[in-house]
This record gives sequence, structure tokens and C-alpha cells, in this order.
Amino acid sequence: MTTGLADAAGSSLLLVDTQTRLLAVIPDADRDRLMLNASRLLQTASLLKIPQLVTEQYPQGLGPTDPALAELLASAGQPFEKTSFSCCGATGFDQQLQALRRPQVIVMGIEAHVCVLQTCFDLLDRGHQVFVVEDAIAARDPFSTANAVARMRQAGIIVTSTESVLFEWLRDAKHDVFRTVMGWLKESSE
Repeated sequence: MTTGLADAAGSSLLLVDTQTRLLAVIPDADRDRLMLNASRLLQTASLLKIPQLVTEQYPQGLGPTDPALAELLASAGQPFEKTSFSCCGATGFDQQLQALRRPQVIVMGIEAHVCVLQTCFDLLDRGHQVFVVEDAIAARDPFSTANAVARMRQAGIIVTSTESVLFEWLRDAKHDVFRTVMGWLKESSE
């Protein structure tokens, strides 16, 4: 595993609280960008058999994960329900992550300055190499997202982008799923 690059064999993908009611308060452009990039990451992770974890913040009040994303989470199992802002506070989350034996955690979701930030800091404290996908996180206020990204970068969390993660996972244009991933990237940019 190369330090600083996402490694398909050494990473897991975490989708944080992308629930319908939370997504509804995110500015349209930010929400659309997050949904598009989260979809790309989830689809590629499925192809590459990268473990996926998903959390839901107080689903009784905030509803379930957005159906468009939930459909892509077949291999993730049941969402970890939580009331703690950090995913690490969800019952069974730490144990599941440890059982995967993958040192890298690629994080996306909402809200950037609350649940995403606290999760990333807790994962870092637990010894994981943490990547936050800047174009796959959002908050109600873009200032909050920018501030969260600055804080995470200062703490040593790797701030990256969707395409960087995808191409780091693949590493070579000869990879069997390269054409499929390129097709998704081209589709969504047209």
C-alpha cells in the first residue's frame, strides 16, 4: 500500500447519514454533486469488492438513506443507526470496521462539519488512514463544509476527490473495470 494513495485492497468506504430529510436542506448544487459522486464511489466499490459501511443519524426522525443510494448499498448490510454524531459511537460500528482489517477508510456524506468531521477525527484517533472525499460531502452552509475541510486537512486527514479515489483504486488503465468506470464518468459529465 502506497502512503497517501487510496488502495483498493486496503480500504473500506463509509457513507455517512445521506438520509432524505438531511439531503433536503443541502443546497441543490451541493446535493446533486454529493449524490453523483457518492453513486460513482459506491458503484466502483461494489465492482472492486471494497467493503461498504453506511450510517443513519436518528432514522426514526430523519428517515432512511436516500433510496437512490440505498439501492447501490446491497453489499453494505444494515445501516448502523446512531444518535452520536461520530459514526464510531454507533453500536457495533467499531467492531465491524476492525473485522474488515483494512487500514484505510474513505469517508463521504453529510453534514461535513458535524458527523463527517467527528467521524474522521475519531477514525484518525483509532489509527486509521482517513480520506475525506471533498466533492462527496456537504452541509447546509457551504462555509461549514469549507471550514470542516480545512480542519480535517490540518489534522492530517487526506482530503481527496472522487476521481482521485477511483483512479487510485484502479491504478492502471489496463484494469478490468477501467472502461466501466470511465463510462460512468463520461455519462455524468455530459
